[in-house]
Amino acid sequence: MAADYDLLIIGGGVAGSALARVMAQAGARVLVLEASEVFEDRVRGEWIAPWGVKEVVRVGLYDLLMGAGGHHVETHVTYDESRSPEASEAETLPLSIFAEGIAGPLCLGHPRHCQTLMDAAREAGARVIRGAQVTEIGAGAQPFAAWTDAEGEHRATARLLVGADGRASFVRESLGIPPHQDPPHHMFAGLLVEGADGWDPTRQAIGAEGEFGFLAFPQGDGRVRLYGSYALDQRRRFAGAEGPANFLAAFRARCAPANRILAEARPAGPLLSYFNNDAWTDQPFVEGAVLVGDAAGWNDPIIGQGLSISYRDVRLVSEILKASDDWSAAALAPYGEERAERLRRLRFSAALTAALDAEFGPAAAERRRRHHERSSADASLKAHAIAVMAGPEVLPPDVFTPEHGPGFWSSDHGYRRLQRPLAGRLERQGRRGPAGLLRAGLPLCRPAGSARPRGPRGLARLSHRPVRRDPADALRSRRGLAGPGRLLRPLVLRDRRGRQGGAGPARLRPGDP
Repeated sequence: MAADYDLLIIGGGVAGSALARVMAQAGARVLVLEASEVFEDRVRGEWIAPWGVKEVVRVGLYDLLMGAGGHHVETHVTYDESRSPEASEAETLPLSIFAEGIAGPLCLGHPRHCQTLMDAAREAGARVIRGAQVTEIGAGAQPFAAWTDAEGEHRATARLLVGADGRASFVRESLGIPPHQDPPHHMFAGLLVEGADGWDPTRQAIGAEGEFGFLAFPQGDGRVRLYGSYALDQRRRFAGAEGPANFLAAFRARCAPANRILAEARPAGPLLSYFNNDAWTDQPFVEGAVLVGDAAGWNDPIIGQGLSISYRDVRLVSEILKASDDWSAAALAPYGEERAERLRRLRFSAALTAALDAEFGPAAAERRRRHHERSSADASLKAHAIAVMAGPEVLPPDVFTPEHGPGFWSSDHGYRRLQRPLAGRLERQGRRGPAGLLRAGLPLCRPAGSARPRGPRGLARLSHRPVRRDPADALRSRRGLAGPGRLLRPLVLRDRRGRQGGAGPARLRPGDP
């Protein structure tokens, strides 16, 4: 019996609508079911790394996002309480060095981003239904979904079901694909502000002072997305009616005088707080269904890789579907393998960044001081930042292990202090050391010789060495990919209404860790 659609996509956010647009343009019959009536500001998903922007270009959506108000950030400054503002700004990093032809990260408000992609999917011929509450799904030989909306109950079949319904994915749970989680490391809060006209619209900044880590990403026209990291035991630090004012006050920092512009700006959206962690799946597909975006697992937002991950998911899955009529689980295996290694590397980068930027107190401050001091003279110590900006595949796999990392993992006492908490966190994630690496996988290029590039611009010499072939092609041999080691208790999430899967922010059920 012929299916009603080629693709039935549950979730019309960035990943779902982007895939719908790409596949509808290729002639596929696409149905998108989106639970929300209106996209809301959820304070996340507004920054695309340079490597992610390259993915946007490759799927043909760059001009669309720029036309919707996309804004490139071109420079980066890292501030810290251990350094003077002048010392920090002397090491301003140009962000065009990480991806050829890309000016830097791309910022765009999440609600507008989602709506732009959804409208584009409709224009390409996809059918989109909003307010659709999915009640049942099935995979296998005849994938289907049942849902209710304002017009009643409905059911449709498809050649392939796509779960793009976010962290609390109903599709993932219904398919029996368990997520594994890294224990929460720190709290994170986000707020959009306007009226920050004195802030350089091309400069993003991060920093730490006292018990607060700050991040600022301009979106143009005096609007800046602000984030702050703080300890788990202060989870209600910005709760209540005074929360936004207290949050903005926390941005005032001696190490970053220009932050006063941010502190004096006006809130332009909600202040939301959540804990940061990683979650991943062993295999984001079954026969008749595939997961993309956060539904397939997410990276700790401390390094802001969510949108970049989603756009690569869209590219890899769409290329597989357009290449052949074979949409079986076996055909999707290269996507699953590449994604597993991609997120393993990004988990390492996120763990390192969190240990440096989202831990507080005298020991953490001293750790950051030593890192800034040494990395100012040896840019290879910032290798994890290259993975964040240029993509996790541009560095050798052993960079992403405590045992075989760059000079950052020296025997020096101060750096052993950072290695210990990182090693513990990686062990909780299920990494078992060198034996768990992808031994024969990505054909990654190493820096020439043993010389370490000096200064911020030295990063370019590491990041601009091309990958010889596409990571998905390199993984088709399916050699050497180890499982996640010991498995963690699955993280079961529900939306604000208590439903599994839905559009609201995810929260833990009672009894979950």
